[in-house]
Amino acid sequence: MTIPPASVLIVVDAQVGFVTEHSDSVVPIIADLLTRWQGEGGATIFTQFVNASGSSYVRLIGWSELMPGDPQVDLDPRIAPYAQAATAVVSKSGYTAITPDVLELVAARGWTDLYITGMDTESCVLATALNAFEAGLTPWLVTDACASHAGPAAHEAGLLVTGRLIGIRQLISHTSLGACAQVK
Repeated sequence: MTIPPASVLIVVDAQVGFVTEHSDSVVPIIADLLTRWQGEGGATIFTQFVNASGSSYVRLIGWSELMPGDPQVDLDPRIAPYAQAATAVVSKSGYTAITPDVLELVAARGWTDLYITGMDTESCVLATALNAFEAGLTPWLVTDACASHAGPAAHEAGLLVTGRLIGIRQLISHTSLGACAQVK
């Protein structure tokens, strides 16, 4: 694998609470990508969603999972070892991984291209790609390295909307990732 210049791999919310029978099969793909990416010295950022009792998730949609101290917040055990070599592990309380801390790190490191993997395609992954796009960065959604714990229909809906919002050519597979450096 050739790591594209000025790039970072972002693993969005690959947490125990988001791994279900619908999303479990993507975890080994993310792990393989991390092995190759970190093996080449590539920078990585991991995010972990942590809910709060007064959050919009609780108030508006009645979702009270992944509260502080809940073991469902932990990174999936197949992904967690890679976090030890990560550039950063960022806790977040909203959909997007493009938090002020992440934007500061992106600017400090001079990253322009964000390769996005993780869960869930139709929510946190989509929000991350869209916010990166709106921040003037170049998001790349690694389609086969993301999934939805809600199932394939939600994943496919997320891919459809993300492609419309950031450009269909920004959706790539993990096997074609190295070719992105030549596309630019």
